Amino acid sequence: MTSVILKVTCQDKKGLIAAVSGFISQNRGNIITLDEFVDKASNTFFMRIEWDIQDFSIAREKIAPAVAHVFASGGFGGKWELVFSDTKPRMAIFASRFDHCLWDLLLRHKAGELRCDIPVVISNHEDLLPVAEFFGVPYHVVPKTSENKFQAERKEFEILEDYQIDFVVMARYMQVLSEDFLSRYENRVINIHHSFLPAFEGAKPYHQAFERGVKIIGATAHFATVNLDKGPIIHQATLPISHQDTVDDLITKGRDIEKRVLSDGVKLYIANRVFVHGHRTIIL
Repeated sequence: MTSVILKVTCQDKKGLIAAVSGFISQNRGNIITLDEFVDKASNTFFMRIEWDIQDFSIAREKIAPAVAHVFASGGFGGKWELVFSDTKPRMAIFASRFDHCLWDLLLRHKAGELRCDIPVVISNHEDLLPVAEFFGVPYHVVPKTSENKFQAERKEFEILEDYQIDFVVMARYMQVLSEDFLSRYENRVINIHHSFLPAFEGAKPYHQAFERGVKIIGATAHFATVNLDKGPIIHQATLPISHQDTVDDLITKGRDIEKRVLSDGVKLYIANRVFVHGHRTIIL
């Protein structure tokens, strides 16, 4: 079954849901899901609607113009996007030396859990080459230092363009991306970090958390922005811990929740359920 997803962001106005659902029904489309939300503070309307186009009376290539007519005739304004279910986005993975998130993403993709293509892994080190080779994914090493950062990112851009990449996932990639990079891939770079930030920053957050006797740990998947670790949050999860947990226990549990939160965040993005609204996200 092939379906189409329509994502809508606009000012809240009466009649939009009726206009869109009526358009689908009148053209023999079968609605699969419809989720909507209104942000009262900004009077912004969000909607994600998916319908089966097997018996749809409008040809695939003419659906977008037809939807445009619905919005124009109704004076709804805003922005909308159409995505077909049989079109897979192309994802690049950026990694450094920690391997748990890379293993998890590639394994889930191999198992069919991630409906995307992963044509390339890019790293600033050679350490994770065996992981990529195990899954048959090309691995490109682009060394990066403060002195060669501009040249390194130019090389990364070339690789991303060669592989026609739609979005990037930072699987514990221990480098800060430039403003230029993030502007080119705005809201298309997903990062993962432990939820100790900003309370426990630095190289050993789990050691700091152990010393403070924290009772909960977690992880956050978010869009990367120029403000480090402050981008719109896509997905979060937490895990209770106790005084009986050692530093090694915290590291093990922390890495496990990091990879789960990252993969869940990627799934939401691939499913076109993420709407960015200012500094936060709406998940439908």
